Amino acid sequence: MAVNRLLVVGAGPAGLEAARGAADMGTEVLLVEATGELGGTPYAHYATLTPHLKETHDAMQEMLDGVKLHPGIDIRYNTRVKASQGEAGAFKVTLAGRDGAETEESVGAVVVATGFQHFDPGRETQLYGYYEFDDVITLVDAEHMMKSGQIVRPSNGKPPERVAFIQCVGSRDRQIGNRWCSKVCCGIASKQSIEIKRMLPDAKVFIFYIDMRMYGFWEDQLYWKAQEEHKVNYVRGIVTEILKKGDKLLMKGEDTTMGRPVEVLMDLIILSVGMEPSKGTLEMAQVFNIPRESHGFLATVGEPLDTVTTPVPGVFVAGAAAGPKDIEDSVSMGGAAAIKAVGLLNRLAKTTA
Repeated sequence: MAVNRLLVVGAGPAGLEAARGAADMGTEVLLVEATGELGGTPYAHYATLTPHLKETHDAMQEMLDGVKLHPGIDIRYNTRVKASQGEAGAFKVTLAGRDGAETEESVGAVVVATGFQHFDPGRETQLYGYYEFDDVITLVDAEHMMKSGQIVRPSNGKPPERVAFIQCVGSRDRQIGNRWCSKVCCGIASKQSIEIKRMLPDAKVFIFYIDMRMYGFWEDQLYWKAQEEHKVNYVRGIVTEILKKGDKLLMKGEDTTMGRPVEVLMDLIILSVGMEPSKGTLEMAQVFNIPRESHGFLATVGEPLDTVTTPVPGVFVAGAAAGPKDIEDSVSMGGAAAIKAVGLLNRLAKTTA
């Protein structure tokens, strides 16, 4: 008989929604999280959520409480899935805790929600001097500053007078093999530019972009708001080099709208780093024998009409494990994966009764 128990791997927004949704439908849920807290990348790293700029911990608290307090969800912190055998309705999975102790669990279906990792801008090239210059940081570094309540230059602790964002770092780059748009970077940069202007009204903020990609309501909620209300300067151009000049950073590149070279001095440069498959996503691809699509994320069988069913019967995917997603996408996929998984378990229970 099919095991009426769902394994959810990863407790970011997608995994939390999948776990709560399945548990609300009466299916027992085993939620496995590799770290010591729920919430995933947004909860761990982001001060506010795009696009409404609500504080992350406040915005996600109801979602976290809905999982932590649910009697039908068994949460395993600091735990990884090491192995799996069996088939839909009767998987045997091996879990390993931080101390190395292993346990075997029976589940009927699986939702993989292992998210993404941020591109390391110093891994392939030092074009932007991320590991060379203290005042070159990433979107994530900036979010950590915003969590602390201040934006400063790491080199001297002083508020910057001129700040530049560089878009598409680790995305849309065939030379390094990342041939995709990471979808959220333009929106997050615009959100952060608004926050910087709120914290430092006299600072001049620039966003250097190939082309701005604002999905749905973000065009109105972020792009025009940043320009018109906060006077953020959007410059269509390519940055080719960053050098140290005195105590400032010299950005060299091209203004592609005007067709002329540009050299500007900045105090702080923020790299809009893209998404890549996370370590956990790559591990789950091996553990459950899930094929990866051409960009390295977990493959699904029915896109665009089915975004969550993998080629492995009984195994579903939600969120950025399947490719670049924003939080709305991730939560929606978590709900869809829960419905698909519970539906499968119900059908299997009827056929084996």
